[in-house]
Amino acid sequence: MSATLNDSKAFSLLGHKPALFVLFFTEMWERFSYYGMRAIFVLFLTSTFAEGGWEWSNERALALLGTYTSLVYVTPVIGGWIADKFTGYQKAVTLGALVMTLGHAAMALDTETTLYIGVGLLIIGNGLFKPNITSIVSGLYDQFPERKDGAFTIFYMGVNSGGFIGVLLCGFLGENLSWSWGFGLAGIFMLLGMFQFWFGRKIFGDVGREPSKKVDLSDAIENTTEVVTKEKVPSNVQRDRYIVVGVLAFFVVFFWAAFEQASGSMTIFANKFTQRVLEGNSASIFKIVDTLITIVPLGIITWVLLKLFQQTFKKISLSNIVLGVSFLSVWGIAIWKLSVILPQETTEIPASWFLILNSLFIITLAPLFSKVWESKYNPSATIKFALGMIFLGIGFGMLAWGAATIPQGAKTASVSLVWLVIAYLLHTMGELCLSPVGLSYVSKLVPAKKIGLMFGVWYLAIAIGNKLAGFVGGYIDVIVDKYSMSAFFLIFTIVPCLVGVILIFITPKMKKLMHGIH
Repeated sequence: MSATLNDSKAFSLLGHKPALFVLFFTEMWERFSYYGMRAIFVLFLTSTFAEGGWEWSNERALALLGTYTSLVYVTPVIGGWIADKFTGYQKAVTLGALVMTLGHAAMALDTETTLYIGVGLLIIGNGLFKPNITSIVSGLYDQFPERKDGAFTIFYMGVNSGGFIGVLLCGFLGENLSWSWGFGLAGIFMLLGMFQFWFGRKIFGDVGREPSKKVDLSDAIENTTEVVTKEKVPSNVQRDRYIVVGVLAFFVVFFWAAFEQASGSMTIFANKFTQRVLEGNSASIFKIVDTLITIVPLGIITWVLLKLFQQTFKKISLSNIVLGVSFLSVWGIAIWKLSVILPQETTEIPASWFLILNSLFIITLAPLFSKVWESKYNPSATIKFALGMIFLGIGFGMLAWGAATIPQGAKTASVSLVWLVIAYLLHTMGELCLSPVGLSYVSKLVPAKKIGLMFGVWYLAIAIGNKLAGFVGGYIDVIVDKYSMSAFFLIFTIVPCLVGVILIFITPKMKKLMHGIH
């Protein structure tokens, strides 16, 4: 077995394996492309022809967004199976990144035909990439199940680092130069992410290298089920654990149906109903805040990158060089963005800017949540899920409160941006309680040989949630016309909070079904 897997001294980079951070940056570039494109997708489709858009209705744009964001979570079922049986995780991730690069390139051509081709390629590429990079993370930590929650939370920080930078830069280019520039930039960094991963793959040892050359994970399985084994495991143990995964996946649908309003109805709310033109002191304060949230997170991520270079440059130098060039490019575009915005006396906040907040709060809060999950205060899976639902519901409650002054049937308004900031903070706290933890529990509850497929099934549940998000979000105009904007957001307040209460009540039963898994 590779030393990468069995040497406990390998936890030398911020308490984790350096290989985790190679995956951190690979996932970061993939999420850069995904969230960067998604941040401008609805804005592009619904903008006027004069603004370079296609003047689609909100309903049509959100329907396409829902179809896209749902199908990128359906194809991982197939992608996980392909990797398990034919390619191995490493090759599947690389091929998926290449296909997604071609998808972004097609979207940048700005025709309806190439838009649909691009969306199709992104869906296929995601299917190969998404379940298999998480399977590699799982493989790296299968002998250390007690560290998995923390590892997946750190990995999830990479997800949101990419989302942050992607929204920041693709949103700025899309809304200030052209939508094609925004879509094209997403493709460029996806390509660089592919090269960085491929050139650094030897650091993963045998994990995910070949499907026919499986790493012997029997020790990890024994460690994971140690308590149950001592008690002469009954034949229904694995069946019960599958039931737990199924129940958690069912409730995940409700979470994402509400959470994914971020790139749909919440972006429309930011664009049409939020006060985004700032002058005087307000403009100055925003410029300071925008500068800080641009420079500080990039500085932190660069520090992690340099730490990775110190430990891995000799082993995967070409991967490190690609990563370094990528980050120099990011810094260049970010500094240019600030040089354009700072001299302006009146500032108009881009509607896509608010999507930065989720990723910013993830970067800020993920280490704290990771420490809590590794401490004696670590709650059970269902309690974590319940907290996630309740935080999400309260966030929408804040939006409903802020939107209470918008008249019935209004097409525009100038609600304070503070309500969106509070909502994104609460939604992020909910996400940290549920999303990375969900991935960790799937990896602990299912047999090692089924991990790729079961991650795909998990993403299928997320897909249903995403499609529901587009479907329900598409009724925003109907509900606002008939009732109010506040009533629209109250729907997403009541349902998640109710689900959270249900999860609390079923916690004792779920603990029994997990048979010793914590």
